[in-house]
Amino acid sequence: MGVEIRAEGLVMTYGETRAVDGVSFTVASGEFFGLLGPNGAGKTTTLEMIEGLRKPQAGSVRIDDYEPWKREPERQRRMGVQLQSSSFFERLTAREQLDTFGALYGVTAKGRTDELLEEVGLEAKDKTRTEDLSGGQKQRLSIACALVHEPDVVFLDEPTAALDPQARRNLWDVLRQLNDSGRTVVLTTHYMDEAEALCDRVAIMDSGKLL
Repeated sequence: MGVEIRAEGLVMTYGETRAVDGVSFTVASGEFFGLLGPNGAGKTTTLEMIEGLRKPQAGSVRIDDYEPWKREPERQRRMGVQLQSSSFFERLTAREQLDTFGALYGVTAKGRTDELLEEVGLEAKDKTRTEDLSGGQKQRLSIACALVHEPDVVFLDEPTAALDPQARRNLWDVLRQLNDSGRTVVLTTHYMDEAEALCDRVAIMDSGKLL
């Protein structure tokens, strides 16, 4: 459980904008690592390169000995990704969402769905359609979907950005449990209190650079 991440000299440009400008850092196995910075700092683009959603224009990423942009299915199974904007299958309940995500990964055990619903505090909402969940509940379900295949590393892109203060604090408890299980966790956030409460180490970004 847990992986090491090494990012070296990452670069990504959009036209004249240098969104990520030579970013390098390492994340130790089992560490809760934060990328902290304002909106537009380049955090999400950096995370997308580490996840393998974008191939760096320059630089390299290794998750253990694997280059994630190669998208090898067996290696990808070690990763869990919670995107900044969550999307669910329409008209499904929270339980059905988890069952469906599990089936996509070949995980069909009913006990796994029960375990995840309890882990994120949604046992009482298992029969509720996702469109009827609150913002905080949807974020917790999104994290559960990212965990259904028991990944070794979890990427979280501003998971509390649209939540009220109480919902944010409740979600922090869920996020702490991820790291307590031995997983490597990488979080992007623009909240200083969140980074301080959750992260072992923090890298501060602004204007595409690591400060």
